[in-house]
Amino acid sequence: MTSRWKEIIKKIDDYRWEIPTSYKPGMLVPGRIFASESMLEHIWEEQVFQQVANVAFLPGIVRYSLAMPDIHWGYGFPIGGVAATRVKDGVISPGGVGFDINCGVRLVRTNLTEEEVRPKIEQLVIDLFTNIPSGLGSEGKIRASGKELGEVMVEGSRWAVERGYGLPEDIVATEESGCMKGARADKVSDKAKKRGLPQLGTLGSGNHFLEVAVVDELYDRDAAKVMGIEDLGQVLLLIHTGSRGFGHQICSDYVELLGQAVKKYGINLPDRQLACAPVDSPEGKDYLAAMASAANYAWTNRQFILHWTRESFARVFGKSQAELGMRQIYDVCHNIAKIEEYDIEGKPEKLCVHRKGATRAFPAGHPDVPEAYRAIGQPVLIPGDMGRYSFVALGTEAAMAETFGSTCHGAGRLKSRGAAKRSLKGADVARSLAARGITVKAESMASLAEEAPQAYKDVSEVVEITHQAGISRKVARTKPIGVIKG
Repeated sequence: MTSRWKEIIKKIDDYRWEIPTSYKPGMLVPGRIFASESMLEHIWEEQVFQQVANVAFLPGIVRYSLAMPDIHWGYGFPIGGVAATRVKDGVISPGGVGFDINCGVRLVRTNLTEEEVRPKIEQLVIDLFTNIPSGLGSEGKIRASGKELGEVMVEGSRWAVERGYGLPEDIVATEESGCMKGARADKVSDKAKKRGLPQLGTLGSGNHFLEVAVVDELYDRDAAKVMGIEDLGQVLLLIHTGSRGFGHQICSDYVELLGQAVKKYGINLPDRQLACAPVDSPEGKDYLAAMASAANYAWTNRQFILHWTRESFARVFGKSQAELGMRQIYDVCHNIAKIEEYDIEGKPEKLCVHRKGATRAFPAGHPDVPEAYRAIGQPVLIPGDMGRYSFVALGTEAAMAETFGSTCHGAGRLKSRGAAKRSLKGADVARSLAARGITVKAESMASLAEEAPQAYKDVSEVVEITHQAGISRKVARTKPIGVIKG
């Protein structure tokens, strides 16, 4: 580690590091980074610690500006950043949610084994790729009207289920039951609605994917069994996508609007990308209503994709969905801000918790955890890159005490998309994955290069840090055997 780094960062223990408020005059709280020493080297090189420090300037911020081990550079907030601000005198910042509002992961179990799926994996991947629209600017099979889009914004995934796209139990096994309250279609611009209409029911591009995976490690068999993960070799599915151009436009609209609010309310910030407004202000309330609309759109989007995934499996394996046992385990969002209550200095306090590239990790007994999981805690879904592993974990009491019920969300990038494309060829990535027994289908070779395993941190190391720090607890590990990318 560089001597300069040692001068700035204080080591709390092997998995916690602190940026003191003395580092930048104006920091209201310290920065707290969950990382190993080797990871800190990369954080230093990328200067992401500067963004952690900048977030600590936000009015009303409580305890720490937090960073998970998958942290990397983002817009305003780092990706992997968590910050909680008081509702009574704090702010809401779109940069603390991100452009892909409610980008998230849905995990589905099956009765199938690797032995049954391997002989048909190529056929299955092709069917999934054909059945699920993907790629940059892709348009979906759902032809919703403007009125129906307004209903999606308010009702969330229930809107899809009521029209035959899924099962009622899917909703129960979704964060917020697939519908965030307070959404208002009238707080969403016509431009965002225009972008959202054709993209409903699409996977998209970038790091979005659908993965056919196999359980290859069980750390807690009892907890895994509660989720329907029963043994090694069992086939699971991960769906990773968000609110597409709809959420992106909402974020763009409100970054501009709240940039003006910063001046109106006399807020001093070290980075204009941290544009914000008081949570209880008209501008803050409008953003929260629009953000909830995008969150509900994203849950509906994943609901459609799950339905078509079930169709593909039934077609390829010649079995009914009941025979396949394709039950949704859980769906979590990674980019969101929520009003939640925490004990602050011995008193309950309403906070606006920003999670950007971070996962909610509520413990056993929490009322917001579905009843089926209340004895074990909230499932935490942590996808890796398409060449290594993904993890299923559980929320903990330590997360509630230290990170406002939050943990990591994935591997975290080592290389930007541009750097990955300059150093790698998509065809080479495809051949490398095939050599490891992973069948991949993508809209373009460029997208494979962007998302190559080499462009990401090792998710195993990321998850081990959160496990050792106690802010989430490992339950199972999966490896990919088939992937579709946009």
